[in-house]
Amino acid sequence: AFRVGECIGRLLWHCMPHRRRIVLKNLRIALAGEQSLDEIRILARQSFIRSVANLVSAVHTAHMPAKILESRVTVENPEVLEAAVRDGSGCLLLPPHMGNWEILARISHLFPPGHELGALYRPLNNPHLDARLAKKRQSEGTRMFSKRDSLLEITRFLKTGGIIGVLADQRAGKQGVLTNFFGRLTRSSPLPSLLIRRCKVPALAISIRTTAPGRWALKYHRVDAQGDTQSCMDTIEAAMRESLIDVFWFQDRWKCYANHGKSLLDWLGSMAARSKHNRHRILIWLAEVPNDWKLPDTWNHPDVDYEWLLHNGQPTPHWLDEHASIHRLGDASGVAAIRRRIGEIEMTQLLPLDFVIDAKQSVDLRISCQRQGLAYISIKNP
Repeated sequence: AFRVGECIGRLLWHCMPHRRRIVLKNLRIALAGEQSLDEIRILARQSFIRSVANLVSAVHTAHMPAKILESRVTVENPEVLEAAVRDGSGCLLLPPHMGNWEILARISHLFPPGHELGALYRPLNNPHLDARLAKKRQSEGTRMFSKRDSLLEITRFLKTGGIIGVLADQRAGKQGVLTNFFGRLTRSSPLPSLLIRRCKVPALAISIRTTAPGRWALKYHRVDAQGDTQSCMDTIEAAMRESLIDVFWFQDRWKCYANHGKSLLDWLGSMAARSKHNRHRILIWLAEVPNDWKLPDTWNHPDVDYEWLLHNGQPTPHWLDEHASIHRLGDASGVAAIRRRIGEIEMTQLLPLDFVIDAKQSVDLRISCQRQGLAYISIKNP
């Protein structure tokens, strides 16, 4: 199944340009300053193929006899979990979307005896498939908690000695807590730190690394004693770095939820909020825009590197700093040419563009950004 998944992954790499761009974008952010763009491109393709192989394997392992499945999984440091639950307390597990993460719901016998195993999951859109999947997982001793379930049920499970897994590595949207993740300011789920504080239980992140086709190794990583959202994300990052090729990078993890109704300050927080090293990057399209146009104050943030695009003969606005990063449009006209020019600008740095701000409401630019997989925001003169 793993080998078949690799073949499918190689094919889909050429057939799914949107997902391919997302994987590459995520890895450019995660590894900026650590690897070259050529190295990141190679890793992006390898990770894409590995993720498909793991997904196909997950479909197969869902029906594999438990004893055979357990022979496919090695726990490298079981003593870490054993020590965490030695006094009979529960434990919060934080596996990222990595490797064949579905095996965690089926290897309850590899966990310390005397502790019930649970998992928090997002229900499938199809209620019939969702009920079938939940029934299969629960038949082997894993108690499933839907995101629709009461938080009181989850806390009660932990307080009575249960071990529960929560996937908390993906983006949390506007209600998340500001954290640094791989050196980039973003928002993360506050649920793990809330459970740690409320239930007073230890927390461990889990890395799931492919060691051979159809074989995986699990490793526990202790969350800092503080147990706040930042320490949870730091530990999840450490787990993911065990094997970046096994990480499921298909979601736009560092997507900015800034739009017409929410400004950049709403998303990135106060002016004091900073990325450790991987700052945000925005291109502002000033071609054919009056020289008196200015970026609104709510879209100015010290964590952002701004770049500006002007027509070839267009004078530089007097309010622009002399050290501003300025690009020229060149001969680009029409959707295809504008899209190509945006792609050229994006590749002038290792970090990708987060989005493009348009001061003119250009239809061609909006379509070009959509086809390039870039967020597009139009801001008129105040």
